[in-house]
Amino acid sequence: MSEKEINTLNIVDTINTNTMGNMIKKISEFQKLVQSQLNKDVDYGLIPGCKKPSLFKPGAEKINMLMGLTSSYDIIDSTRDWENGFFQYQVKCMIMRGGIVITEGLGSCNTRERKYVNNDPYDTDNTVLKMAKKRAFIDATLHVGSLSDVFSQDLDDIDIEGNKVSDNKVYTDNDGTITTKQAKRMFALSGGKAEIVKEVMLEAGYDENAKSNEVQKIHYDEICKEIEKRANAKEE
Repeated sequence: MSEKEINTLNIVDTINTNTMGNMIKKISEFQKLVQSQLNKDVDYGLIPGCKKPSLFKPGAEKINMLMGLTSSYDIIDSTRDWENGFFQYQVKCMIMRGGIVITEGLGSCNTRERKYVNNDPYDTDNTVLKMAKKRAFIDATLHVGSLSDVFSQDLDDIDIEGNKVSDNKVYTDNDGTITTKQAKRMFALSGGKAEIVKEVMLEAGYDENAKSNEVQKIHYDEICKEIEKRANAKEE
């Protein structure tokens, strides 16, 4: 038996299984309490293709309030290149109770992310700092409450396939038809109701046999807004 295996067995021997069982039970009870206190589409959101709902900043704030926690931030790295118009921040969020740090989270953001790359970087300097802080805060909150198996990261950072991105929009011009990923996003906005997508496309002038990926990029934004509007109306 290797030294590593022996050390592992020694650690296992020191664990009080009764205490661990009680801790796991308390974590489960806390997770249920958190879920009962949060509001869908305000504190967290669901997106087709993702196994877990995504935690929003208001939800993270409520969780910290429920636990009597406070937060503090440190900018651990930054670039403010005024000559070339590039700004980036890496932020650490400390979650504290009674002045004692109990966990930390990390978040970063920069002006070359898809969400900001077409904006004036000098106007978005403060915006990317706030986004880095938000990402760090949510990351820390997921750790502190053992909530990673309940929630995923903020919806702003997830695409339809569950991959982390900066923005749902993936096109850079208004020429031609939309991409497959954009067509999937239309379906996601409809809440999985293909009839809503078809209905909106018909009203936008598309043939009844037209496929979603035949939508022109120039019409994409308006069609998405209408799909989302009708999907929300049906839920109400």
